Amino acid sequence: MTTAVSVSVQSAESLLLVVPPEPGTATSVSPDVVVAGLPLLRRIVLAGSRAGFSHVLVQVSHEGAERLLGGTAASALSSVRQPDARRRIVILPANVVPQARWLRALRETDVEPERLYSDGQLTAVIDTHDPSMVLAAAARCRDVGELLAALRVRFDESKLDVDETGRFPMTEPADARPAEAWLLRSLIKQREGFMSRHFERKISLAITRRLAMTRVTPNFMTVVSVLIGLAGATFFLSSSPAYQLVGALLFLAHSILDGCDGELARLKFMESPHGAILDFWGDNVVHVGVFACMAVGLSYAQDATWPLALGAITVVATLGTATQSRAFMLDTTVGADAAWIARFAEAVSHRDFIYLVMALSAFGRAYMFLILASIGTPIFFALLLWVGARRRA
Repeated sequence: MTTAVSVSVQSAESLLLVVPPEPGTATSVSPDVVVAGLPLLRRIVLAGSRAGFSHVLVQVSHEGAERLLGGTAASALSSVRQPDARRRIVILPANVVPQARWLRALRETDVEPERLYSDGQLTAVIDTHDPSMVLAAAARCRDVGELLAALRVRFDESKLDVDETGRFPMTEPADARPAEAWLLRSLIKQREGFMSRHFERKISLAITRRLAMTRVTPNFMTVVSVLIGLAGATFFLSSSPAYQLVGALLFLAHSILDGCDGELARLKFMESPHGAILDFWGDNVVHVGVFACMAVGLSYAQDATWPLALGAITVVATLGTATQSRAFMLDTTVGADAAWIARFAEAVSHRDFIYLVMALSAFGRAYMFLILASIGTPIFFALLLWVGARRRA
């Protein structure tokens, strides 16, 4: 009886091998069929790169397939030198739309060396000291079925336990639309606020679905959402319910479009550090603009200066909270003692508060939200400072 020995991904470099699907299952699905704004083959290799694979190799069997790899880290199988060191190889047919998290799980799962793990004709994983043999077999075989049959001659086989929700097999070009819907659903964060998840996300995802087919970038959407938010802020200079309600609706539009930039970035693998910074501070600039205009509008309506003091306190606390929150986000050493503050920060950052702003604005009472924010925001800022001081002690 053989004793199973597990290895982790750290013990071997990882390689994603994309091969043609088995005939009769998806032969009509072309590598250049567009799924959510990206050709299928390009989407697969970009997901592999995002999942952290050291190498992504593609068995090119379709005219023009190499063109789809341009600008990616992927290479044609026929053009690479055969590796001689141990590799974790994940085999994926070119008709399976994967999520990066799913591929990452396959890359990191524990397996017994020199044993083939497969899930029918949809996925296979092998950790081997002889990766050149696997790649040579892939180069000879016409499809995933032939490749797995060849590997079964050399390796014992076990059933691969996979999360089926992380992949979408396509069998015909018409599957592109349901695959697109599946990808869009995966963008919804389960910890979002109720209204954000069930109302705003439905609108933003519908917009993102159409934007994915264009050249619009996530950063462009961020700028558009910020401009709309700042335009909405100016309406809070008035005490008129009609004006304030327009401002609240524009504030809501900002929130919806602000979701599109992140969705578009994740959907088309366009995330970047600069984009994340622009999104983060753009959102906070809009909040500062809204609070400042509410304060100025209330000061004018009351012919008093105390609203300006409230506005100044709220603006300073908002910027301080943003700065401290950003530091927490960038610090990977946050311990368990600060986990509760992270959960609290996530809870108070839900955008469902926009509906309170809308309700108050309908009666010309948007300033009441400023009063609440002038109390809550400094308290939260103080909590963040306290936690930061504890961690430095």
